[in-house]
Amino acid sequence: MGANEAAKTDIFGSEAYSPAEIQDKVEKLGVKKARMPFVASFMLSMVAGGSIGLGAMFYTLVAADTTLGFAIAKVLGGVVFSLGLAIVMIGGAELFTGNCLIVMAWWNRQIRTGEVIKNWTTVWVGNLVGALGLVFLIYMSHHVETNGGIIAAAALKIAVAKIQPDMVTIFFKGILCNLLVCLAVWLAYAGRSVADKMAGMILPVAAFVAAGFEHCVANMYFLPLAWVLAHTGHVPQGMDVSMITLAGIAHNIVPATLGNIVGGAGFVGFVYWAIYRKGLGGITPLPVRSAPAGAEPQGARAVAR
Repeated sequence: MGANEAAKTDIFGSEAYSPAEIQDKVEKLGVKKARMPFVASFMLSMVAGGSIGLGAMFYTLVAADTTLGFAIAKVLGGVVFSLGLAIVMIGGAELFTGNCLIVMAWWNRQIRTGEVIKNWTTVWVGNLVGALGLVFLIYMSHHVETNGGIIAAAALKIAVAKIQPDMVTIFFKGILCNLLVCLAVWLAYAGRSVADKMAGMILPVAAFVAAGFEHCVANMYFLPLAWVLAHTGHVPQGMDVSMITLAGIAHNIVPATLGNIVGGAGFVGFVYWAIYRKGLGGITPLPVRSAPAGAEPQGARAVAR
């Protein structure tokens, strides 16, 4: 069976894309994402920041219900948080954590280091602008005052819990977070329908949220919202919110961002690239640079799994 034919065989009788096909798709998307015009990239990044913020808003609503048991609240909160990634993956947007996978094209030398840095910087800043825009809308809607202000109290508690750990702990939580997020993206790429994509992404997203790992883009919503609440008289009596400062926000987001890069680019992007491109040759042959005469073309040894 040829490489391309093998790659298109069903997985366990399903019509999902095979892992080798996903790797091929992610490489091609990496090139497109890295070379997307700035305005389009930035605007799609704003959409993603707001979308993840909507998932965070949904999570906060669940977290505010103190009648739920610990595990139920965490898992249910994680499930509803997946709304954000669903909008990104199905509706189309540029998310910093997911874009860590463009390194698969970088390792093939299809894109330059400068293009990777430019993409990550553009998307990170765009995500921040989108998340802050949602913070403004949520605050102005008085949503945080729902049910006697329990939403505001929950938002403040979430922020305090995120700022309290030391930066090393936050860094490793960031690694674990984006390992799961990029696996969710990977599984979503396996699907051929909206239902397939949703089914693939929900559990990895729910797992990282329930475990309390750190997603830098989600925190661009959680922490600024809490900062606004702390400075506008929404703090319940007896709650200490002294650590919710701009320095406290940076204390979380900087190591979370670095950890997200390691988790997504290293533990998912590099691992799958090493297996399906470096180890098995990939599906689509890479552009020939200066291959010696008679050399076996790349991609000839590709297999489906």
